[in-house]
Amino acid sequence: MADVLIYADSLRSPEMRHEVPIGIPDPFLYAEREGERHVVASSFELDRIAEVAPDLKIMPLEEFGLDDLYAQGLSRDEIELEVVLRAARRYGIEQAAVPATFPLELADHLRANGIEISADREQFVSRRRVKNEAELAGIRRAQRAAEAAMTAARGLLRQAERKNGSLVLDGETLTCERIKFAVEQAFTANGAFADEFIVSHGAQTAVGHDMGSGPIAPDEPVCLDLFPRDRESGCFADMTRTFVVGEPSDELREFHTLCREALDRSVAAVRPGIAGSELNRICCEVFEEHGFPTLLSKQPGEVLKDGFYHSLGHGVGLEVHEQPTLGRGPGELVAGDVIAVEPGLYRNGYGGCRLEDIVLVTENGAEVLTEYPYDLAP
Repeated sequence: MADVLIYADSLRSPEMRHEVPIGIPDPFLYAEREGERHVVASSFELDRIAEVAPDLKIMPLEEFGLDDLYAQGLSRDEIELEVVLRAARRYGIEQAAVPATFPLELADHLRANGIEISADREQFVSRRRVKNEAELAGIRRAQRAAEAAMTAARGLLRQAERKNGSLVLDGETLTCERIKFAVEQAFTANGAFADEFIVSHGAQTAVGHDMGSGPIAPDEPVCLDLFPRDRESGCFADMTRTFVVGEPSDELREFHTLCREALDRSVAAVRPGIAGSELNRICCEVFEEHGFPTLLSKQPGEVLKDGFYHSLGHGVGLEVHEQPTLGRGPGELVAGDVIAVEPGLYRNGYGGCRLEDIVLVTENGAEVLTEYPYDLAP
């Protein structure tokens, strides 16, 4: 097995968070040499790291001449480069695999000083595919937070009253922004947070990642796509439901019925060894049987705005979108993957419907981690 170097903080780097399961805001070094795992970090972090990862061999920056380097008048950036070089030499690392996001400046410095560095995206993806117990527990917590937030949003929709063509709650027009505030409160109360999430309405719901804004009207689709992150583990969940306050159109009812059928068929086929593209095909067939375009039937170069214009899903873990993909690309599921399955149907200018669950791939099939109803009525 190749030696490994990671230099990053563990808030933004999933590769680092997988190895050192605690949130650290400043970059530090993880080094792996012949199976031994080392960390070099600030004294701020040593005790915290030791508590959550007692198997790591931890050293302070001072062990590599931090004070002398400052005495030489070097800048902090120059010192970081030199400390990593000295640590790599101390551990006997002459060549190492690094994540694709490894800092270019640091790679140049190591190479200039005789240490061979090569990006190996596949190795680091593979290290994280099978979720460990702590990560899986974090995903489950994040999912419960998503469900609590969905319930809070549904409560506001359910209480809203139709008045002069608008939805009114407590004397005020009900907006996406008000629902988002309730969602954020529910995330916080359940140990999660999110930089962004979707609460969209009407024609916005046909634009995949339109985060949503403005007043919500009766009888129009309302899409909630929630992807909170568990604070303790750094792991995400991802779920989507579509609601209507009032009377759904026949078109939206059809969208919803077919999305539910596509979701059920796709999840039923989940197992180790199946290609993500095969799950995507199963979903697309449901829609194409009823005359809706998909990425599988479109002409080369054509940009879809209607029908099912995105892939079926993606992996979920320390990133909200990670491997495996459930689209047209290569790759098979493995036991331990967590995947988001999210069929949708849309008509540009009108709106759409999307339903999304997260699923753990088990040795024998699948376990649906999402526990939430699919009703159009809130």
